[in-house]
Amino acid sequence: MAENMPVIVEGWAVAADRAGLWLVSGGDAWRTAAVPSDSGPHFELELELAAHGIDLDQVALMHSTSWRADGPCLIVTYMVVVKADDLVRGTWRDARPITLEAAGEVGRPRTHAADEPPEPSDFHVLMHGLRHLKFLLRHDATNAAAMGGLWRQHLEPFGPALAGMYSEPHRAA
Repeated sequence: MAENMPVIVEGWAVAADRAGLWLVSGGDAWRTAAVPSDSGPHFELELELAAHGIDLDQVALMHSTSWRADGPCLIVTYMVVVKADDLVRGTWRDARPITLEAAGEVGRPRTHAADEPPEPSDFHVLMHGLRHLKFLLRHDATNAAAMGGLWRQHLEPFGPALAGMYSEPHRAA
C-alpha cells in the first residue's frame, strides 16, 4: 500500500519599497519540511519565517494562493507580504527585484490536455501569487489596507495572465 502524500508549505516572502517589488527570500520560496499531523500549514509557515529572521509583526499578510503536486509531495503555496520601512535591500541583502518583464523572458508553461494538471515553473507560481495579491487589492478591503499604496502602484502593471499562458493548443506527444 502506498504511503500518504506529505504536505509541504512554500512561502514567497515579498516586500515593496519605492524602488519596486522584491523577493525577500532571494531566488526562490522558502519551503517547510512535511507538515506534522498535529500542526497546520499556516503555523508551519510562521515557524519557517521565524527561522529566516522574520517576526510575525513584520508580516502584513499571509495568504494561500494555490497548491500543486510535486513528486511525492503536495505543496501549499503562500504569498507572504513583509513590511518594509525603507529600502528593502537595506534590511534583506539577498532580496532580488521582481519585474513583470521577467515573465516575458521565462515564457509560458508547457501546454497540457484538458484532463491533465498544469506543470508551472516556480517562477510561474510566483507570478500567479503576485496577480492574486492584485486581486486582493481590488476585492478584499482588509488585505488591501494591510498592503498599502506602494503595493497598489507596483502591482498595477500585472494583468490577468492565466488564460494567455495557455492560449496555444495542446498537442499530444
